[in-house]
Amino acid sequence: MTNPIVKLDVADGVALVTLDRPPVNALSREMRRLIVATFDEISARDDIRCAVLTGAGKVFCAGADLKDRPDPATPGDFLEHNRITRETGNAIRECAKPVIAAINGAALGAGLGLMAACDILYAAEEATFGMPEINVGLAGGASMLRTLFGRSTARRLFYTGERLSARELLKRNVLEDVLPTGELLPVAMDLARQIARKAPLAIIYAKRASNMVEVMPQRDAYRFEQEFTMALAKTEDAKEARMAFLEKREPVFKGR
Repeated sequence: MTNPIVKLDVADGVALVTLDRPPVNALSREMRRLIVATFDEISARDDIRCAVLTGAGKVFCAGADLKDRPDPATPGDFLEHNRITRETGNAIRECAKPVIAAINGAALGAGLGLMAACDILYAAEEATFGMPEINVGLAGGASMLRTLFGRSTARRLFYTGERLSARELLKRNVLEDVLPTGELLPVAMDLARQIARKAPLAIIYAKRASNMVEVMPQRDAYRFEQEFTMALAKTEDAKEARMAFLEKREPVFKGR
């Protein structure tokens, strides 16, 4: 599936998802539904093993489109809006394949939420980050901030709407790297292709384990991972990986 405002391009096992809703890639309800549908498709397609999410233009995503707010006078409209808002990030976080964010510009509010739902984060030197809802009389996004920042920084950003630079996030170990704009997407795509060459089932289990262990006690989390390892050890791909290592060749994975 592809669409003028949520573009999907697939090559070499990698899906490139580009947000393209000028001027600032603000999230309307239609755009949220398209993001959910796109990442559900990525989860289901066997020819996709990793994804990269980026924005067109100079902004990654400036947040929710304030012109597309729910109508309090329409029964159920706010609930439907909130549901699709939640699922936008969930579709990325729960995507069966790893998702790399190539943050080409400002990631604000709901845009920061999209970034927080991704697995690995790269940013352009010009990128800025913030949760400015407080500046328009709203409050939301603390749950996203806490996945990226420590307690004090998360609350400072939440209470003030202040923005941080890409360099500040790199210093806080939030980002993998900060790159010149021209290098951002090539670096993210190179890593995605590297991941796409791994055993497909192992990557799917690795993504699932990474999500689950974040919310489990360490003892239970490690046992959970061990059960995945036991299951993977019986697959044809695991046997192929071992043989390729011993024979000093590239493995040929079949996803089974």
